[in-house]
Parts: sequence; C-alpha cells; structure tokens
Amino acid sequence: MLGILVSLQLALSLKLSVIITLLLLFTLTITYFINRNQFKQSIWFGLTCYTMILSLGNLSMKVHNHLNYKHHYTYEYKISESKFSQFQLQILEVLKPNSFNQRYVAEIKTINGSPVFGNILLNISKDSSLLNFQVDDKIEINGSLQELYKPLNPHQFDYKRYLENHQIYAQIYSQAKFISVLSTKKHSIYGLADFVRQRINKSLQKYNYSTSELAVINALLLGQRQDIDKELYSDYVNAGAIHILAISGLHIGIILFILKWLFKPFIRIKYGRYLTAIIILFILWSYAVIAGLSPSILRAVTMFSVITIGMYLKRPYNIYNTLAISAFILLIFNPMILFEIGFQLSYLAVIGIVAIHPLLFKQLKTPFWFPNKIITLITVSLAAQLGIFPLSLFYFHQFPGLFLLTNVVVIPFLGFILGYGLLIFGMALIGVPKSLLTDIFGDIISLMNHFFKWIAHQEAFIFKDIPMNWFLVIGLYLIILLFTRYFISKSFSRLVCALVVTCMFQIGLFFNQYWYSSRNELVVFHKSRHSMMSKKSGLNLQVFHDLDSLKLNLDYNIPNYRVGSFIKQIDYQAIQNVYRFNQKQFLIIDSLGIYQNISFHPEYIILSQSPKINLNRLIDSLNPKVIIADGSNFKSYVKRWTETCRKRKRLFHYTGEKGAFILKED
Repeated sequence: MLGILVSLQLALSLKLSVIITLLLLFTLTITYFINRNQFKQSIWFGLTCYTMILSLGNLSMKVHNHLNYKHHYTYEYKISESKFSQFQLQILEVLKPNSFNQRYVAEIKTINGSPVFGNILLNISKDSSLLNFQVDDKIEINGSLQELYKPLNPHQFDYKRYLENHQIYAQIYSQAKFISVLSTKKHSIYGLADFVRQRINKSLQKYNYSTSELAVINALLLGQRQDIDKELYSDYVNAGAIHILAISGLHIGIILFILKWLFKPFIRIKYGRYLTAIIILFILWSYAVIAGLSPSILRAVTMFSVITIGMYLKRPYNIYNTLAISAFILLIFNPMILFEIGFQLSYLAVIGIVAIHPLLFKQLKTPFWFPNKIITLITVSLAAQLGIFPLSLFYFHQFPGLFLLTNVVVIPFLGFILGYGLLIFGMALIGVPKSLLTDIFGDIISLMNHFFKWIAHQEAFIFKDIPMNWFLVIGLYLIILLFTRYFISKSFSRLVCALVVTCMFQIGLFFNQYWYSSRNELVVFHKSRHSMMSKKSGLNLQVFHDLDSLKLNLDYNIPNYRVGSFIKQIDYQAIQNVYRFNQKQFLIIDSLGIYQNISFHPEYIILSQSPKINLNRLIDSLNPKVIIADGSNFKSYVKRWTETCRKRKRLFHYTGEKGAFILKED
C-alpha cells in the first residue's frame, strides 16, 4: 500500500520501475542465501525485503496505469479539441442512469480505423434512445471525446478524480441516431456474467415482484445496485444497513457454510478434501464474477478462499495473515482498488470485528446461550462500526444512531434470506411457476424495505453534516488502536500512550477550530440558472442567493461547503448589489443592467442573470480589475464577454469553466 501511495508522488517511468524492482529482487535473493545459515541475524534481509515490496507496489501502479502505454487513445486524440470522429467501442459495464442519460463504461477499440485502447464514460440521451446495451456489445459511434467535468464548487464530490481512479479519462455524449450496433456476442467472462444476471432477472419477472423488491433482490444476491431508486437507497443508508446491499464477508461466509454442509459427504472418498476445496473455490469465484467483482466481493472471496484452503488441507490460518494475503493479491492485480471506498471500509470493518469483538464479548458474556447470541450480534455490530467510524464520517459526514437496532433485527435472518433467495433463483432458472413460496420471499423483502424505511424516518437518531478531515480521522484511529492494544494486554505504558494520544487529539481539535475560524473568504458559487455567493467570517457564514425555498432545500453547495469548512452558523439573505470584503468593493450587475449611477469604482464586477450591457463601455466607466460571470448567464453572452475581456486585457472568470470564484482574506 505504501508503495502504491509513493508511486503517486514519484514520476518514475515504467522501464525504470521494472529495473529497480528486478535489482531489489536480485539483492533480496543474495541476502537470503547469505543470511539463511547465520546464527546471528542482521537487519539487511528484512530491510531489503521491505524495500523490494515497496518497489513492487510502485511497479504495480506503473504496469496498470493505462497512460504509460503509447497506444492509449490520449496519444491519438486530443481531448481538448473535441474533434468529430468515428469510434468503435465495447461495453464494459452498465452504470446507473441519471435523469438525462443512459450511462456505460466502454473501451475504445478504434478511432477513425486506427487501433487504440482505453476506457471512457459513454452517455446516451434517454430522449433519443430505445437502446439498452449489455456488457460485451460492440458499437460504432460518431461523435467527439470530451473532457471530464471537474468539481465547480468547493468541497464538492470530485467525480472526475473518481473516474480517473478507474482509468477513465474522457467521455462521449451521443444519441441513438449516431450509433450502430456491430455485435452482441458474449465473449468475455464479464459478458457471460452479465448474461447470467439478465437471464436470472428475466426469469424472476414471472413472479411479479415489485420494482423495489426486484431491485433489492438484485443488490442482495447479485451485487447489482443500479436499479435501486434514490429514495430506497437513502433509506438503507440512513438506517445504517447499506452493507446488506453490498455482497461482503457476511454473504460469502453464509454461502461457504451452505457449501460446506452440502459437500460434507465428499470428504469420505479418496482425495475428497482436495476435490471439495476445488469445487468450493470454483463456486465462490463463479459467484464473485456473476456478482460483478466489486471491492467488497473480491476481498471476501479472496479471504474465504484462503480460509477454505487452510480448512480442507488441515493447515492453520491466522485471520490477520488471511486479510493481508487477500489485500496483497488484490493490490497486485488492481492497485487502484486501494482508493475504492468499498475496499477501505470492507477491510476496516473486518479488522474491527476481529480485533475488538472478542474484547467486548468477554466483558458482556453471560452463562446463558440465547443472551450470548444477542450480545454477539451487538458486539460484532459495535466492533465493525468502530472499525469504519472515522472513515465513514470523513466520506459521508453522517452517523446512523439506530445501526444496532438495524443489525440486531435483520442480521439473524440474513442467512435465511440469502439461502431462500438462492433457492428462488434456482426455481426461476428451471422454470418453476409462481407459487406461495415465491410470494413469501417477495413479502419478506418488502417487509425488510418497510422496516428500513421506518428506521430511516427516525431523523432524531440520524446525525448529519458532521465535519471531518484527515487529521481527525488519523487521530481517531490512533485512539481506537491504542485503547484496543491496552485492553488486549493491560499495562501502565500502554495506558499512558493511549491517554497521551487522546490529549494530543483534544489539542488538535482546538488547533483545528482555530485554523478554520481564522480563515475568511468570499465565494461566488456556480449554480446553473441562479446566483449564489457567500461570505465566511470565522465559523459563521452569510449566504446570498435568489433561490426559492424548495430549490434551496435541494441544493448541496452550501451543505458541502458548511461541512468542509467546519461552519457552525449560517444566515441566508437575498442577493444585494454591493458587497465589501477584504477592503475591496464588489458590484453585482443583474438583468436590469444598471450601473451608471455608481459613485465608486469596484475592483470586482459580478455579472448575473444575463444583463444586456456593453462590456467595453462598462470597463471604460468603472475600470474593474476582475469581471466574474456566474452560472445564471447565457453561454452566448459569456462567450462574447470572454472575447471582450481578452481584447481589453481584463481578468475574466466564468464559474461554469473555472469553478467557483474564491477570494481569501489577506
């Protein structure tokens, strides 16, 4: 992991990375043979080994980075020019559609007949498309590659960076009339997996499950969440149950338990243990492929594969080593998975369960069987939540207060639901007609959805907009780690370390508050068709806008800014025409275009609502240093203003291209 992180900072070529790794491997081999028979060990073998593994992480990043290969499409096509061309694409993944487009991840095969490779984001207008492509479909499309959209407002989710972490560096917007289908044959393992999922879904349709029931069945058993609507997904998130919809160790562990029971008779035959292990591994990995090979699935299947091998070959296994082996294998084959939220939370949850659950259970266990089962559910949930708590706050800025109730009620029945669901899948595939058995499964899923909806609507127990940064995340994990070590083996020195780090964390909180309270700034946000700006004074924020109450409640710009800047109080006001910040004057010229009666010369002009003005005359009259156009203006006006400012050598800032305008206090 450290080698992968280091590679992001080092501009080493692929060739040089290979040479360094081979030299370190050669050195490691020599030090091994020198040190293996020595009674007194030196540090050189261990040091060389660590350095070689560090270099291996760097090499893995270089090998898997598409931009290191000359036949990547970015070397053949200048994305900034957006030249109209002919592309041959192969669909790799079907994404969740948005309000306007069907969305896919596709690989470019040719550009104007020239062979290339590389992944792009394909957007096909819903208004013009009756096509629903599947994995492995090959299409020909006429259009142009466009740059990915960067975040335009502060503390906004960086979707461009997210896509680049998935080796996607451009996108195409198109319509059905510009697309022709070349082939629909399935030839890759992902295409065959998609075919199996589509067949299962088609077979389930005769059972008349509702849209929400079918969406949850797909997520619960196939790991596909594209069809879950926003409201239902939000219910699962707010109830602290989103992990149920992500196939993880719980799901794979239950499947392994079922398989172990089914293949128990095989152990009695000759070489039965080896045969059983091979069959179980084949089934687990086949299921992982069908379920889409998400980070949590990969982690779980890799980990349980190691456990299966140890179990059937009668070899001891350590859960920490098993986790390390699975992470190492995954990062060798896909180092970018390290930056997946699912990968990080999945491993942290398991580490939390393994490290903290035994300590909690030891303190709470009773002599009775049934209470101990309830206590186990509670302690496992608490341990997993402690493992992911700091990082989930950093990514999602909220905490579900009723997660214990959710897990205690649902987890005991999840194994039954999964087993029942697999049975329903089998019945659907062999053509068993609709019956009471299939209806009951739909009712169970519907009941689960309604339960989580009820939990999610207990808003008093959902703590939202919790500010968090990397400093606080690291501090919280250090506190959890050191107190866990203390309770594993109590000693005075460990207690002192834990308490010292806690005190340092509290000091850091005061410094963190001082840092944000001493930073004042003015922000002109980008908001399509509207104007919005803010003045930050310490931990207080004044927001000026022209939105109605409904649109203001649906807007994420201010909540994102509030959390990212640790704002405590917000005051909303209507847009004014004149502002003063940092000894500088701001003048807003709206659709009325009135500025002739201004008695001062503002350094900054903000154009909003497409004012019909002569910009040359305005520059001559007011002589501003910077002209800002927000998202409420027509693009044709912005284009004309850009050209005028270029000729008049005035700084021009359009929020739709350069992002929000931010002026910090000197």
